[in-house]
Amino acid sequence: MNPAIIILLQLLLAHILTDFVLQPSSLIRHKRQLKGKSWFLYIHAFLAGFLSLLFLQNLELWLTAVFIGVTHFIIDLWKLQQNKDNLKFFLLDQFLHLVIIVLAWLYIINGFDKIFPLLNNLLTDTYFLAALIGYLLIIFPTGFLIGKATQRWQEEIEISHKKNSLEAAGRYIGIFERILVLTFILTDNFSAIGFLIAAKSILRFSDKSETGARKQTEYVLIGTLMSFAITIVIGLLIRQFAF
Repeated sequence: MNPAIIILLQLLLAHILTDFVLQPSSLIRHKRQLKGKSWFLYIHAFLAGFLSLLFLQNLELWLTAVFIGVTHFIIDLWKLQQNKDNLKFFLLDQFLHLVIIVLAWLYIINGFDKIFPLLNNLLTDTYFLAALIGYLLIIFPTGFLIGKATQRWQEEIEISHKKNSLEAAGRYIGIFERILVLTFILTDNFSAIGFLIAAKSILRFSDKSETGARKQTEYVLIGTLMSFAITIVIGLLIRQFAF
């Protein structure tokens, strides 16, 4: 395996162990309560750097380990100062940690001078551009299009009986299913699409006891077929013109 990839995996392993495996719930609560006064916050930041150096197996990289540990402390302290501990801040926290890891990785492998050539290659690669446009299309405008196309049926269902689903759940289900379908098409796994359709049918159409269930079923079926059809067309166009 490429030595550069091994280094990146070593840094990621150190982060996963530090932030998830070696951070029990009781000590997380301790950090949240005491914030900068929590002794575990300092131990936690030390572990981030120590494990990075341990897995890299190169004492000459001690400065990189210190960089990871210090920045880990700063990021965690910033997160602890926030009033909310929700998904948004969790994802932002992890994103910042990953940025630090990538920066440390690029420093170790002397890869900063390769960033712009890599970006240039990606932005001139037909397959990458087509795939990127495809994913953006199915995530954003496709959902809007389906929502507008099925709006009259949604209004009819809301009038006939009370709403009985999670807020915006259908939109997120649609996004994830289109991502999966496009990925299956681009990776030449067409048979997996059938299993996805069957799984969704079982989950969404199993309860027929409520009044108006048939309308709900027909509405979901229309939206699902539109979602799959648009994604399949986009996927086939990418395969046709970008492969």
